[in-house]
Amino acid sequence: MALRLGTRGSALALAQARHVASLLSAEHEVEIVEITTTGDRARALVDKEKWVKELEVALLDGSIDLAVHSAKDVPGELPDGLDLLGAPARADARDALCGAESLAGLPAGARVGTASLRRASLVLSSREDVEIVEIRGNVDTRLRKLADGEADALILAAAGLERLDRADAIAARLDDFVPAPGQGVIALEGRADDAAAADAARAITDRSAWIALLAERTVVTELGATCHTPIGAHATLDGDTVTLEVFLGLPDGAAWIRDTVRGVPTEPEQLGRAAAGRVLAAGGQDLLDVAEGMAQAS
Repeated sequence: MALRLGTRGSALALAQARHVASLLSAEHEVEIVEITTTGDRARALVDKEKWVKELEVALLDGSIDLAVHSAKDVPGELPDGLDLLGAPARADARDALCGAESLAGLPAGARVGTASLRRASLVLSSREDVEIVEIRGNVDTRLRKLADGEADALILAAAGLERLDRADAIAARLDDFVPAPGQGVIALEGRADDAAAADAARAITDRSAWIALLAERTVVTELGATCHTPIGAHATLDGDTVTLEVFLGLPDGAAWIRDTVRGVPTEPEQLGRAAAGRVLAAGGQDLLDVAEGMAQAS
């Protein structure tokens, strides 16, 4: 029987599913199952679960064996009976700037397009003189809006552009931005009691990507961050050391906390808890509360 991979039907989601299928194909017959999610239909700011809910329902009713997600879209808490089972090697986790060679080089009043609160916060924390414009849609739609003059520059995930063969649109990679938790990682979700799917996922899992994903997701859950929270978390593995950088800010960039912690690769969740604890000790709860209040007032 074929191993059924569930995925959203967007170009990026399908590219990711095909990548996973290619990794699995040496040992498994693979079938890709396209599923439309609430997020696909709404196309507005929604909770992360709206991008994965229907895929998780399909897992629970046995329609698919593994769900293929952009890890940054997966909520911190999963439904009972489901687990994250693995992750292939991570792509470039950085944010990419399109349409301009640097943020610093943009003139005052320039319009920077993004639908991400984290990216907006990071931009405004250093360039309060620019304007954030909300640009939504798939990658091609956003690039077209940039070309049509709806923004002077656009920020997208480098990984998504590369997976869609649109790396030519990248003018600069934003090394100083803390990526979204899980950015550049493909997460494989399955039933907790499905040993065959777990074995398949484990066989294509990259150790560094998995360690980083566990650390970054723990930061989110420990802080109780929501889709209204401008938060970044990025872990890297170098030998026996994991370095985890965390950013927490307000949507308008008026205040933020940035910190870096280090630990061992055998305890990524403990490192994530330590990072979250340091952020809270530095006043993170106030930022979380204010960000939530700003979202409710908008």
